[in-house]
Amino acid sequence: MPNSIKAVLFDLGGTLASTADVPEIFARILRAHGIEVSRHEISEVHRQNQEEFSEELMAERGPDFWVRWNLRILDGIGVEKDAEFLARKIDELWFDYADLSVYSDVMETLVQLKARKIKIGIVTNGFERDYKKVLQTLGLTGYFDVVVGVDTCNRVKPDKEMFLYAVDKLQVQPAEAIFIGDSVKRDYEGARKAGLKSLLIDREGKAPANVETVRSLTDVLEYV
Repeated sequence: MPNSIKAVLFDLGGTLASTADVPEIFARILRAHGIEVSRHEISEVHRQNQEEFSEELMAERGPDFWVRWNLRILDGIGVEKDAEFLARKIDELWFDYADLSVYSDVMETLVQLKARKIKIGIVTNGFERDYKKVLQTLGLTGYFDVVVGVDTCNRVKPDKEMFLYAVDKLQVQPAEAIFIGDSVKRDYEGARKAGLKSLLIDREGKAPANVETVRSLTDVLEYV
């Protein structure tokens, strides 16, 4: 496989970028607006949202998807006053309260890939306004040859069209690209079905036995 790979694509959240968990971020923003709610209460409603909200609606509704999501959580934890205002503030302030950081294995990996003339990209289930903010905050803006988000082609992972759009923009064949992400369904399976080489980033060693994993992003350097 060495020398046959011309591009490496990454997921963003959980792969390149680390944040506090969702209930904690939600609780922090509510606390800043004078509302005390336990992380446990938020966790329960967040779990229900994940079961009931189809991610495919992200492409249909655009960024307003997250306002609707926040409203559902606020309703579930019994916050009624100024709910619409709060839902929009949570969306607006999310990354300001998220402890956004870059994983320790990211910079070396990107620098080495650049040095080897490997094309680099991102395929994320984030909207343009959000991934641009994340990349700018983390100082990663200049590293990527392509970034594909939900509103790039009106799709969400694991839809293979997102991955195919990215490799087409990079002018490489799917078999000439590796994709690394932290979700078996959205990332690993989505990229595999699009014909890319799939790797699951498994920093804690908890992945299912039937997927090919790397413990550090730097391990991808062995493939190029």
